[in-house]
Amino acid sequence: MERVVSPVDGGEKKVQTIGIIGLGYVGLPTAIGFLDAGFSVWGVDISERTVEMVKRGENPTGDPDLDNIVPQPGTDNWNITTNAAEAVPNCDVILVTVPTPVTIDLKPDLSFVASAGRTVFESIKANSNTIVVLESTVYPGVTAETWVPIIEELGLEIGTDVTIAYCPERFNPGDPARGVRQVARVIGCPDEKVGARLVSLYSQLTCEDVRYVGAIEVAEASKVIENVQRDVNIALVNELAQLFPEIGVDVEDVLDAAATKWNFHRYTPGVGVGGHCIPVDPYYLIQRAAQVGVPTELITAGRAVNRTMPNHVAKIIHELLYQNGVEAGLGKALLLGWSYKAEVGDPRETPAEPLAASLMEKGISVSAWDPHINDDDFPENITVIDDIYSAEGFDIAILVTAHKACVELQWERLIGQMRNPIFYDGRRVMDLQLLQELGWKTFAVGRPIK
Repeated sequence: MERVVSPVDGGEKKVQTIGIIGLGYVGLPTAIGFLDAGFSVWGVDISERTVEMVKRGENPTGDPDLDNIVPQPGTDNWNITTNAAEAVPNCDVILVTVPTPVTIDLKPDLSFVASAGRTVFESIKANSNTIVVLESTVYPGVTAETWVPIIEELGLEIGTDVTIAYCPERFNPGDPARGVRQVARVIGCPDEKVGARLVSLYSQLTCEDVRYVGAIEVAEASKVIENVQRDVNIALVNELAQLFPEIGVDVEDVLDAAATKWNFHRYTPGVGVGGHCIPVDPYYLIQRAAQVGVPTELITAGRAVNRTMPNHVAKIIHELLYQNGVEAGLGKALLLGWSYKAEVGDPRETPAEPLAASLMEKGISVSAWDPHINDDDFPENITVIDDIYSAEGFDIAILVTAHKACVELQWERLIGQMRNPIFYDGRRVMDLQLLQELGWKTFAVGRPIK
């Protein structure tokens, strides 16, 4: 495709074609957003299943907001493939939106970033000065430290063949008010002119502020601390949820009272923190801090609190069953919800999994119901309930995920199927008084059980 000069780009070649590497929760809505903004789009994913579903106009993610907006077959300027070599030469800008998980020993796993980068750089045309932007969450320094050696190895020249930049994704799956077209963005790039072009580009994607912040490391750091801050704030209320019940006080009453002050920030405790951001990103900053010899005591402590919250809840559940006469080794728990977040079918880092494991270690059998999760997304040792009203003989129902379907159950019907009518609100969203009137024995995270 011939590139044309446009005054809006300050005399630079106008960006017409966008490539998206990775069509998951971030990449697919980003690709759709740029298509809607009038760009030609090439979407690439290594998963043949994902590519085939997108080609058919189907949503391969668990985000229901995408169910009816995936472009249908034959849509103009919409190209989907598993072959990066086919896509990259057609693109002016490449956005890399691949996973950045942690390893089993909680270290950053940058293999996807490195692999995607190599795949892209191997396919870049000489003298094209293709802009490659990493959107995945990383610690400061990763973009350059990971990609520059690959660029040099391949004999590419930065500023002539390729320019790298960083623009962290910020969109919120399951939240239509904060999709890719409604969130502010920041751009980090060593080339200020390219940074300005990217500001112009992303300003056509989102209606919110787009800002050039200078160095790539500034943009990288800004993203990771956004989620670190949330993790620490949630850890505070989760720790209070463990403390206050021991002195006979409901943590929600305390938080409601404190929230009457104008500068108090209200958070709600829960069974744990899940997803691909908050439980993962702090480890990236912890790793970078360790590399430069700076302790991260607060960040590490906050992560430890949230990571152990499912174990704390399992201990409470075990005690509740004992208090209600359920013999050791005979308890049966029904988890309502499995995904990490309400209305999203994403089980990554869900607190339901460590909660279930801890319950089973205490001799409590576990079954789970989640209308947003496919049966094969559950661990093999979990009994999956397909029809909630066929579930019988349970001693306790635990609200793990506040899906609308879970919150609005026919509670008067479900109680008739329980062996013991015990309910535990792990998200503090239920009207416990109403449930009590229906005959449920109600308990909740952060609430005294005695």
